[in-house]
Amino acid sequence: MASLLDPSARGRVILVGAGPGDPGLLTVRAVEALKQADVLVHDGLVDPRVLDLAPQAHRISVAKQRSKHTLSQDGINALIIAHVKTGAIVVRLKGGDPFIFGRGGEEVEAVRAAGLPVEVIPGISAALGAAAEAMLPLTHRDWSSAVSFVAGQCKGLKDQDWSGLAGKGRTLVIYMG
Repeated sequence: MASLLDPSARGRVILVGAGPGDPGLLTVRAVEALKQADVLVHDGLVDPRVLDLAPQAHRISVAKQRSKHTLSQDGINALIIAHVKTGAIVVRLKGGDPFIFGRGGEEVEAVRAAGLPVEVIPGISAALGAAAEAMLPLTHRDWSSAVSFVAGQCKGLKDQDWSGLAGKGRTLVIYMG
């Protein structure tokens, strides 16, 4: 598959993981995508220094806070699709990695259902960034051969089988705890 980062390819979505905040931790492909963006739809947790890498882009914040959303997820999907249909290069900039509790999967599904091209550029997740900063490996051949990423709270999540996730030789990472 040809990369959607071809500047001549118009009308597309690039989901980009912004990582844990430091612009120096962005991938080269993420920076390339930001430089091409006509429209930058971004989360509220994205560091302003990362946003500044796309000075040419029209910025749209879709910040979410507990029980207070700028737009619903369906609204965000519709916004992205509407801009792509005008021929814009839309970068959907998400904190961390789009596919680790970032609703990136839902956004890819919506864009594909609309018949539009989409690419995903991963970012460093909060778990990986925090572990590296603290110099605490998530796996180690002497003590942990498995890692589980779980949401501490999630819409519709009532009972979590925590005992099945914890245990010797395992690392448990809890997001939104």
